[in-house]
Amino acid sequence: MSSRADELREQILELVEEYHAAQFGNGEFRPGETTVRYAGRVFDADELLHLVDSSLDFWLTTGRYAQRFERELARSLGLRHALLCNSGSSANLLALTALTSPRLGDRRLQPGDEVITVAAGFPTTVNPIVLNGLVPVFVDVELPTYNASIEELTAAVGPRTRAIMIAHTLGNPFRADAVVELARRHDLWFVEDNCDGLGSTYKDQLTGTFGDLSTLSFYPAHHITMGEGGSVLTDRPELKVLVESFRDWGRDCWCEPGEDGTCGKRFGWQLGTLPHGYDHKYIFSHVGYNLKVTDMQAAVGLAQLAKIPSFVAARKRNWRILRDGLAPFEEFLVLPEPTPESDPSWFGFIVTVREDAPFTRDELVRHLEERKISTRLLFGGNLTRQPAYENVDFRTVGDLPASDAIMERALWIGVYPGLTEPMLDYVLDEFASFFAGRRA
Repeated sequence: MSSRADELREQILELVEEYHAAQFGNGEFRPGETTVRYAGRVFDADELLHLVDSSLDFWLTTGRYAQRFERELARSLGLRHALLCNSGSSANLLALTALTSPRLGDRRLQPGDEVITVAAGFPTTVNPIVLNGLVPVFVDVELPTYNASIEELTAAVGPRTRAIMIAHTLGNPFRADAVVELARRHDLWFVEDNCDGLGSTYKDQLTGTFGDLSTLSFYPAHHITMGEGGSVLTDRPELKVLVESFRDWGRDCWCEPGEDGTCGKRFGWQLGTLPHGYDHKYIFSHVGYNLKVTDMQAAVGLAQLAKIPSFVAARKRNWRILRDGLAPFEEFLVLPEPTPESDPSWFGFIVTVREDAPFTRDELVRHLEERKISTRLLFGGNLTRQPAYENVDFRTVGDLPASDAIMERALWIGVYPGLTEPMLDYVLDEFASFFAGRRA
């Protein structure tokens, strides 16, 4: 780069800091007028600086920022490999699809094999199972943790069961060590959906480090954001290569963009029935996708990565404020509890209206929404009731009563770092206002 270009880049980045201060100054919170969001992006000038710096390279595909982000993300979790992709949903698809590779021999997942998952969750934990011709086995969850019990998971294992794929519900860890033991006992793959749980720990071990593969989401609602983005993580080099292949068109080559001959024999391979010496960059060992990210997205993610400790601390603090503030209303609400021996990095604060409460979940939701307090349901509720799965072959363990209760009576509100104490005080005041006069 010329010295003049360097000077101009420096001037541009100085202006970006000024722009951030002018454009994104904090607005005043006005109760009843300002929306108290359930989630949102939290950023400062550093994210804009990274984004603009990347854009000035005009390297529009994966590049230097993506490579650095992958290294630092893996290091932050104590794992060997992180592979960025374009969403957490794609991360789930890549993680499970990698396990269908013929290179895994007798352990590969094949159509008709069963994968254990939970009924009360988000569809993209389940969809990769369906899309690969596998059979989801739905288990129920328990209140107040909203995670499956080990007893339920154990009861779900059948002669065709080959894998477990479950998420840490709203960042509350399931008993991951027991899931690992169950998987080992039955020779099952374990895919750990950590999209809602970055920074959570179970028995002092970070979630996302228990599974054969784990996933993260970097959608704006999640713990850190790239706008759109996700990652698959693993400690196993042989699985890293498979995920990378499925992410990058299914190719056999592992060269970085713009590089050639990393393997040292680009024209020396013979695979399938291709002629000897066919260019390795155009040999495809899997039926894959293109699910990569741009370097500009990765640049934003890299800036966010440094903020994880403060983001996690804020989520825990906000959750505790809501938990303490709603404790007087347990006659109406089932309040959430962390899984024993866990320290969640909470994604949201969930409550379930008790069956004998003198009001419905929908009445409470309307009260909050009319007062500019955003609410969400626990994703798809009981997924077996969703129209998307009407013609899907699946198996259930029991009648899923807790998942039905969640579908009918649960809601959650935000704890993300963009919420202030005045906002949370307002939320608690509105809960109290709704409950006033409803005691027998």
